[in-house]
Amino acid sequence: MKILILNSGSSSIKYQLIQMPAKKVLCKGMIDAIGKKNGITSYKSDAVEIKEKQEIPDHKLGLLKIADLLLDKDKGVIKNSDEIAIVGHRVVHGGNSFSETTLIDKAVKDKIKQLCSLAPLHNPHNLEGIILAETIFTAAKQVAVFDTAFHQTIPVKAKKYAIPNEFYTEHGIQVYGFHGTSHKYVSEVASEYLENKKAKLITVHLGNGCSMTAVSEGKSIDHSLGFTPSNGLIMGTRCGDIDQTIIFHLVNTLGYSLEEVNALLVKKSGMYGLTGYSDLREIEAEAEKGNKACILALEMNAYRIKKYIGAYTAAMNGLDALVFTAGIGENSATLRAMVCRDMDYMGLHLDAARNTAKKASIREINTPAAKVKILVVPTDEELEIAKQAHELLGQLV
Repeated sequence: MKILILNSGSSSIKYQLIQMPAKKVLCKGMIDAIGKKNGITSYKSDAVEIKEKQEIPDHKLGLLKIADLLLDKDKGVIKNSDEIAIVGHRVVHGGNSFSETTLIDKAVKDKIKQLCSLAPLHNPHNLEGIILAETIFTAAKQVAVFDTAFHQTIPVKAKKYAIPNEFYTEHGIQVYGFHGTSHKYVSEVASEYLENKKAKLITVHLGNGCSMTAVSEGKSIDHSLGFTPSNGLIMGTRCGDIDQTIIFHLVNTLGYSLEEVNALLVKKSGMYGLTGYSDLREIEAEAEKGNKACILALEMNAYRIKKYIGAYTAAMNGLDALVFTAGIGENSATLRAMVCRDMDYMGLHLDAARNTAKKASIREINTPAAKVKILVVPTDEELEIAKQAHELLGQLV
């Protein structure tokens, strides 16, 4: 059974075509830096590897490019779109409506659309991917895997805000949590590596969007993102944690409209607002040249992560492993070193040589005698989505 996975992020689309249940990747790739002039299209199969620099103005054109690559008579891996049995979609916000993998119908699409305001950088693109996939892969079943599902186990004391109760009970205002597919996958890999299903883990997903999860005995018990994927850590263009009264000050004193404030905090803040760059690779390069704004932004980013490590270690009464994952978490030795610096009181001791070594699979970057493991675990949201979609179809047959 061939399953196409579409993982639409705020500025990228990752995709894989996977043969299940063998878990064989037939092809994979990414449309990166969508909306920027320096966009990159990558595609890799057993027979060919392509990496092209080209501008992809929006997610719709990115999805059409993926379909063209899959069906290309020379480079593609399928001859007909009907070969694909399932298209599995990552959907960021499922609210309280979806706690598990779901077959997509009109009602599901309508609900995803209703939740677009809570994940404006993601849900619209997720929905667009679903609608377009329905027109291209007409024989396939469309399946949604929700970022919020893994975090359904967060206890009320951690997910409820200290505002009047009716906002929680009647309006569903609470911590939902995001990047759940990634946190679930890497926590399971880490627990298996540690040979400890009861491990206390902090998983650190660092990309253009960033989040951290406290995972105890395989369950999410706290998470840095909340009602929407906007608070918590400093992200590519999102500010993360902020005093809410700043919003009122921007509106009432500085004359911003609510729409302008939303755009400011979601699209113009974070590392971009601090430096003028949203790509951490550019920021690190500038920092090495002595760019003070970039140096400070990296320090702020690491400091915010360190605070959450302390909080989640306290919440779990201990820590067995700190797990870095996703594009930045897996590839930025600089940021990992900054996060782990001066954390020896918690048993975190980074090995500099291990930290800079490259390896495609799970690896330890702590010193051999360290009390707490520091792991880099390559995430594979696409494989996790394929597994869940395949399991769901088996239940439906």
